[in-house]
Amino acid sequence: MSQRTERRGIHVDQSMLLCNKGCGYYGNAAWQGLCSKCWREEYQRTRQKQIQEDRALAEKLQKEEEAAYASMQGASLAPFSKFEEKKTNEKTRKVTFFSPSSRTAPKKERVEQVMDEVEKYIMTCLYKSVFCPETTDDEKKDLATQNRIRALYWVDIQMLCVPVDEEIPAVSDNVVKAITDVIEMDSKRVPRDKLACITCCSKHIFSAIKITKSEPASADDFLPTLIYIVLKANPPRLQSNIQYITQDGYYFTNLCCAVAFIEKLDAQSLNLDLEDFERYMSGQASPRRPEVGSGWPQMDTAAAIPALAQVYQNLDLLSGLGSRQERVLEGVRSMQSDLITWQESVEREVQEILKKYPLESRPPALSAIDSDNVENDRLPLPLTPQVFAG
Repeated sequence: MSQRTERRGIHVDQSMLLCNKGCGYYGNAAWQGLCSKCWREEYQRTRQKQIQEDRALAEKLQKEEEAAYASMQGASLAPFSKFEEKKTNEKTRKVTFFSPSSRTAPKKERVEQVMDEVEKYIMTCLYKSVFCPETTDDEKKDLATQNRIRALYWVDIQMLCVPVDEEIPAVSDNVVKAITDVIEMDSKRVPRDKLACITCCSKHIFSAIKITKSEPASADDFLPTLIYIVLKANPPRLQSNIQYITQDGYYFTNLCCAVAFIEKLDAQSLNLDLEDFERYMSGQASPRRPEVGSGWPQMDTAAAIPALAQVYQNLDLLSGLGSRQERVLEGVRSMQSDLITWQESVEREVQEILKKYPLESRPPALSAIDSDNVENDRLPLPLTPQVFAG
């Protein structure tokens, strides 16, 4: 029991992670144990050798073709050859004239910016062809890694010795953002953008550790936390994205180490018995649901698992909102009933008043406007007063 409660941690032998050429950088199994720098140099060396061989073969074939063509044509093309030679000399003179302006070296920042944009455009156009091609087994590796992570759902913070307290709201927000960033990596099409997602995820991890410990995080704290984030996120097509990025970087190397650790995770890594580990992996039991009489200490499940406690808190809030909604609906129904009753009472009162005081229609009385004026008869016809209905 003492062995189970002692302080555990993830310690990886540095010699297993370093480059096979001994340059001091971290290596990657996907690059045959080399770091990105040595892998790029080895790849460029092999590619340059292939290019030189292809160029030598092309020059040889071109010389043979030119010799055969010259022997077939003979002297019949001599005038045309002179014309072509004149044109070639003229073009060469123009190129020589404009060549000094082309030797002006652009700024390094401008070149890098243009190269980034060109890379982004090319990789976006070729994404469907170069990402997880059918000629590789990346898809099988993706499924195997995803199933492996899904089977390790029961691994919690205490087993990995992750220095993160998710009960702190700021820490919980950084953990959620880190999970979102590592999942968002699959939606990017450019390797640089995918690497930027890993960088953002790592920065959120460092922030969560710093808030929890009130001090800057170390590499020993970062790696187990990154493993925990990957286990919780279970990013889609993880192996394909790692193969697609193929760039060096501290965070990218740590992600490769985290994936390698998850693939080789066993009972000894978590300081568990082999039988318990097999039961957890098969789904027959879970350390989050301790059985009665087992060796695990009895504890409040909601208090032991911050995420579950947050779920219970949200359920309480939802139940409170449900009761408040019922009270509001009851008030609306009562108001609707009162409005109907008030409308009926108003109509009843109006009918009673109409019965008590009925309306009487009387014919209008006719009167002359100037009836009091005795001099009206002496006026001419157009000015004679007219009778109207009053």
